Amino acid sequence: MKRIIGARTAAPATGASTAVSTDKPAVRPSVRHVVVDDGSAGQRLDNFLLRELKGVPKTHVYRVIRAGEVRVNKGRAQADTRLEIGDEVRIPPVRVPEKAEAPAAPAREFPIVFEDEHLLVIDKPAGVAVHGGSGVSYGVIEALRRSRPTARFLELVHRLDKETSGLLMIAKKRSALVALQDQLRERETGKTYAALVWGDWPAKLKVIDVPLVKFVGSDGERWVRPGKADEAEAKRSISLVKVVQRTAQFSLLDVTIKTGRTHQIRVHLQQAGHAIVGDPKYGDFDRNRELARGPAKFDRMFLHARRLAFQHPATGETVTCEAPLPAPCRDLLAD
Repeated sequence: MKRIIGARTAAPATGASTAVSTDKPAVRPSVRHVVVDDGSAGQRLDNFLLRELKGVPKTHVYRVIRAGEVRVNKGRAQADTRLEIGDEVRIPPVRVPEKAEAPAAPAREFPIVFEDEHLLVIDKPAGVAVHGGSGVSYGVIEALRRSRPTARFLELVHRLDKETSGLLMIAKKRSALVALQDQLRERETGKTYAALVWGDWPAKLKVIDVPLVKFVGSDGERWVRPGKADEAEAKRSISLVKVVQRTAQFSLLDVTIKTGRTHQIRVHLQQAGHAIVGDPKYGDFDRNRELARGPAKFDRMFLHARRLAFQHPATGETVTCEAPLPAPCRDLLAD
């Protein structure tokens, strides 16, 4: 077993912070022949093309596949064809529509908890999105790719909310991505979060088994609410809760999730009557505001992915990673 406690910050790759010109000369599209490497082995042909032809509409990608313009090893292939190392993919000339380019993500590394040639586990700060989108131009994955220009493959294994800090896995090989995501689906990983909630958590409440429903609110944002078992959209969600510390105002909890639903911990704790301190979406807004303006000046959500255990995708060895509470969280508990 490997136990990695704490984190180190890796220096950006040599030359990673140097300004790089993004200007590209105008060229006519031409046929390309791409050889599949281990970073793309096992991927479906359609997903491979969508990555190679960024900016091209999905409908057009599927059209050229159906028309037989895309070939694998000189033969026609279907969208769901699985690629293997060494396959040669013929990509027809496709003109990518011109559009205003988003600002390039700045190169950035994050505290490293574990790293080898297969995967990377970092300690993500609160307030940083894991990827761009929904009004965010870039996140952790874009910044890492920018700081590691020679990396052939970097993909998020799972996600954390922007407001949540802690352990985040990034795959450096497609085989690692598939293996780790399979573990997550089969609930074979141990993910424990430190959550500080308002009030005195009931000692007897150790298991929360409440289904959750995702919906889009009138504000256009994605929300989650407790559901009923017979609701078609409701998904069973299970959280295990253990009290770690009690103070006059708060209860510090260890929450281990058995399912990985969107906003699961935040909604489970809130529906139990004890919202997470600082939660800007499901929290006690008045008390959060008082805490941010008061002597503690605590203005983040107190939810931290502190422990992660998984089977290494190559060796099968159990890897256990831990990330200590960030300083603002420690300081709040010490007050």
